[in-house]
Amino acid sequence: MSKAQSGLKMSADRNYSVNGETAHAGLWMDPRTKAVILFLCVLSATMAPSMRYEMLLVLVIACFGIACRKVRYSIAGALAYVAIYFMTIAALKTHGSVQVMLVAFCGLVHKVYPCGILSGIIISTTRVGEFLSAMNRSHASRKIVIPVAVMLRYIPTVREDWRFIKDAMRMRDVSPSLKSFLTHPGMTIECIYVPLMMAASKTADELTVASITRGIENPKPRTSYVEIGFGIADVVAVVIFLAMFLAGQLCKGVFL
Repeated sequence: MSKAQSGLKMSADRNYSVNGETAHAGLWMDPRTKAVILFLCVLSATMAPSMRYEMLLVLVIACFGIACRKVRYSIAGALAYVAIYFMTIAALKTHGSVQVMLVAFCGLVHKVYPCGILSGIIISTTRVGEFLSAMNRSHASRKIVIPVAVMLRYIPTVREDWRFIKDAMRMRDVSPSLKSFLTHPGMTIECIYVPLMMAASKTADELTVASITRGIENPKPRTSYVEIGFGIADVVAVVIFLAMFLAGQLCKGVFL
């Protein structure tokens, strides 16, 4: 890469996160704000008064994901929740032990699903450098910051390894599906889980070495060219998710 190309790349990186004003990859928010709205989402999902309220919460999360340029992920997540919603209604019409099992399972899904889809959006839109810089300014404990930073880098790497494994399986006429697992469990385990576990272990070692090389354990304050700060988008997002939480607690009769 030439010096000019390197300079353009650094300039683009700066434009990506200068107070969230000139983000070229959708809505940019401070990582601390994302942590706050995730906490509010957990409270809202845990204390949700009804399934209608949870559906509204998922729609709000989907809108947030679309604003962050995660359009396909957000729409697919919202449609999947609609399917879960109607499946729960169908489960309520059953009787006996079948109803108990289905309702218990669907109830757990309803509590976890909104937090899971929001976590996916946050992880995919947060860079490790931004997260470390934000946590540095917040004086957060390194015992928490370092594992989370490694996780943010670990998940995309494992996802990339999974795509390579699927391509290799197709060359051997093995499909990574439930049907393939039930019909050919030995072959499926050999082609999926063994290489995936080996790749995950290797990736963990490589990330550990890379993190130590970059001085992640250095006790001195870190420097970063990424400018972290709160903007209008941060305030609006927190207000919306806080309003959702308060609406679920104060207006329970509306969401019956």
